[in-house]
Amino acid sequence: METLKKIINSLPKSPGVYQFLDSGGKVIYVGKAKDLHNRVASYFNKKSYESYKIKLLVNQITEIRHIIVENESDALLLENNLIKKLQPKYNVLLKDDKSFPWICIKREPFPRIFPTRKLLRDGSEYFGPYTSAFMVKTLINLIRELYPLRTCSFNLSADNIKKGKFKKCLEFHMGKCKAPCEKLQSEDDYRESIIQIKNILKGNIQEVIGYLDKIMHDFSKNYQFEHAEGIKQKIKLLEKYKSKSTIVNPKLNNIDVFSYIERNAIIAVNFLKIINGAIVQSHTVELKNRLEEPCEEIFLYAILDIREKVNSSAREILVPFDPVKEIPGIKFLIPKAGDKKKLMDLSERNAKQYLLQKEAILEQKSYRTRLQSLLEQVKNDLQLKELPKRIECFDNSNIQGTNPVSSCVVFINGKPAKKEYRHYNIKTVTGTNDFASMEEVIFRRYKRQLDENAEIPQLIIIDGGKGQLNSAIKSLRKLNLFEIVPVIGIAKRLEEIYFPHDSIPLYLDKNSSTLKLIQNLRNEAHRFGINLHRNKRSGSMLRNKLEQIKGVGKSSAEKLLKKFGSFENIKLKSLSEIEQVVGKKIAKKIVEGLKNI
Repeated sequence: METLKKIINSLPKSPGVYQFLDSGGKVIYVGKAKDLHNRVASYFNKKSYESYKIKLLVNQITEIRHIIVENESDALLLENNLIKKLQPKYNVLLKDDKSFPWICIKREPFPRIFPTRKLLRDGSEYFGPYTSAFMVKTLINLIRELYPLRTCSFNLSADNIKKGKFKKCLEFHMGKCKAPCEKLQSEDDYRESIIQIKNILKGNIQEVIGYLDKIMHDFSKNYQFEHAEGIKQKIKLLEKYKSKSTIVNPKLNNIDVFSYIERNAIIAVNFLKIINGAIVQSHTVELKNRLEEPCEEIFLYAILDIREKVNSSAREILVPFDPVKEIPGIKFLIPKAGDKKKLMDLSERNAKQYLLQKEAILEQKSYRTRLQSLLEQVKNDLQLKELPKRIECFDNSNIQGTNPVSSCVVFINGKPAKKEYRHYNIKTVTGTNDFASMEEVIFRRYKRQLDENAEIPQLIIIDGGKGQLNSAIKSLRKLNLFEIVPVIGIAKRLEEIYFPHDSIPLYLDKNSSTLKLIQNLRNEAHRFGINLHRNKRSGSMLRNKLEQIKGVGKSSAEKLLKKFGSFENIKLKSLSEIEQVVGKKIAKKIVEGLKNI
C-alpha cells in the first residue's frame, strides 16, 4: 500500500488512461480520467471502500500504470481500445460476441452478390455490416427477384466466354439468369443492374425507383407492354420494401441513434441507423456494470464500440443526454421534439423491450430450476431411483354406494397435464368396494398403456391407506410393472405415506415441498373424480324421474336426456318433438306423465 501511495502521489493532474494490475502482472481494470491523480486517488479513500466491489478490486491492485494524452476525448478512445484488447476482469462486460454479416459484390467479370461474415482484401465491395441476418436474407431475396444475376462461381473472363467453355444452366431456364456465360447478356447490361443494386444497398431506393419508372414509360411508348409490366412489378416490390422501413422524414440521412435503459446492474443499449429517413439497422447490446460505474460513462463506451463494429461513418448522433466529451468529427444532439425525438423514443422502447424479454427468459429459467429442485427433493424424500418427471395419482369416488367412478390425474415436471387426465367408470365391481375398484382401474390403465406403448410414469400415487395400495400392487404385479414403477399410498387422516411391504408409514414435514406436491395431486384427483360423479348422479336422478312414468324405460330416458339436455327442457317440448326421439306410443305416455311430475 505504501508503494501504491507513492505512485498515486506522483501521478500528474492531466487527462489520461490508468491501468490496475494484480500480483500476476495481469491488467484487471482500465479507466480514463480528466485528472489522473484525483481519479486514481478516489479508489483508495474511505468513501470508495463502502462499495464491496471497489474494495474487492483495490485489494488485488499491486501495480498502477498510466498513459498521458492530450485531452479527455483522446482518453476515451484509448480506454475503449485497451478494454477491447486486454479484456480486464473488472471492466464493463459488453455481451455481444457476434460477427455481423455483410453483403459482398465480388470483384470479377459479371460480379456475384452473396452474404458473408468474412471481409477479404480482394478489391470486392462490402455493404454492411448488418445487425440482422434476416435483413441480409430479405435484401438478397429482393435483389434476386428484381435482377437476374448469376450464382455460379465460374471464371467468366472474356477469353473463356469466347472459347465457349460454359453452357447455360437451369437458372437461365427458370428466368433467374440471362446466361452471360454464353454471351446472351452483355457486361454493360449486367453492370447497369449492379449499379442499381448498389443504390438499393446504400439506401437510395427512390433513385432506383425513378430509373425504373423512366424505363417502364419508354417500354410503354414503344408498345412493349409486356416488358413495361415486368418493370412495374419490380417498382411495386421496391415500394413495398421501402414502405416497411420508412418511418421518419426522408430528409434525415446518415444519422445514428443511441439510447439506454439500466436495471439491476444490467444496461441495454439500443442502436438505430437512419439512411434517407429509413431505419436500415437496429441492434441492442447488453452491458454488465461490474463496478457500479456511472451509466453515462458506460454508455459512451458502448457508442464507440457499436459504431466501430457496424462501421458507422455518421457525423450526427442522437443521444438522450449531453455526453460532455467532445469527439472529433462527431456532433451529439439531444432531440426535444419532431421526427428526431420520435426516433429517440423508438430506440428507448427497443432497449426497454430487450430488458423485458431478458427478464422473462430469466424468470422462466428460474421457474424451471425450481421445478427441477422440487423433483430432486421428491426423488430423495421417497428414495426413488429416477427423477419423477411423470406422476400419476388415482382416487375413487362414490356417494352412498351409487355411481362409483375413479379418476386419474397426471403431473408432468411438477405441473398438471390436464389433457392427460382420465375418468373411469367401474365395470366389474358392484356396490361400494374401494379396494376392488382400485384394482380394476390400475389394471385397465396400465394394461392399455402397455398395449399402446405409451409412457409409463416414474411414480404412482394411490389416494388411500394400505388396503388401496395393496389392491394397486396386485394389478401392477399382474402386468409385471411392480418392480419397475414405484407406487405409494397417502392416507388422509394424518397424511401418512405408505410404501409397499412396509407397515410403518412415512411422515413428511407439513411444510415439505414433497408433501405439498403429493397433496396437490391427491386433491386434484379428488376434485376431478367428484365432478364426474356429480354429473353422473345428476343424470341418474333425472333418468329416474322419467322412469317413474309407466311404460318408459332406461333407454328411452337416456335418449331424451341426451337429445334435450335436461329434465326441464323435456317438459317444454311438444308431443311431435318427443315423438321424433322415442316414437309415438312412448311419447304420448311421457307427455301425459310429465303433467303429474
